[in-house]
Amino acid sequence: MLILVSGGAASGKSAFAEELIVRSGLERRVYLATMQVWDKESECRVDRHRAMRAGKGFETVERPLDLAGVILPPDSAVLLEDLTNLTANEFFGPQGADGALERLTAGLDRAVAAPALLVAVTGELFSDGADYEAETAAYLRCLAGLNRAAAERAERVYEVVCGIPVTWKGERI
Repeated sequence: MLILVSGGAASGKSAFAEELIVRSGLERRVYLATMQVWDKESECRVDRHRAMRAGKGFETVERPLDLAGVILPPDSAVLLEDLTNLTANEFFGPQGADGALERLTAGLDRAVAAPALLVAVTGELFSDGADYEAETAAYLRCLAGLNRAAAERAERVYEVVCGIPVTWKGERI
């Protein structure tokens, strides 16, 4: 089962996604980390997320690129954090923008196939109304395409706004 959790920066989406994993009742919990640590700010974000997961029984698998290559344990609950970083890593990474959406979608399909539950977190980056340089706009289109593909495949889709989960698809919380 796939659940997609979206929301703006610091909206509470990660905490809500973790709660879904913990409440699933599945004992094996995997945190699929996609962030590449480049600087002190990203280091602080990683530390904050580790502290949030502390004591919740997560094992961490780092996978900033090539989601299709990850092997996830069956009968587990996997928290994929997050599609926004993963898209940036693929789009701006070694293989480049060409084919990024196809690689990401194939990776998502592969990731969904193994565990009992996959909760994928993504960022809501589309409502600021800003005009972006062509490359950034292309990245945002790629992310939007992946978000649509994930929502289509998901049994449930939530958006977290001010810490409140709003149900867009599937069972209400």
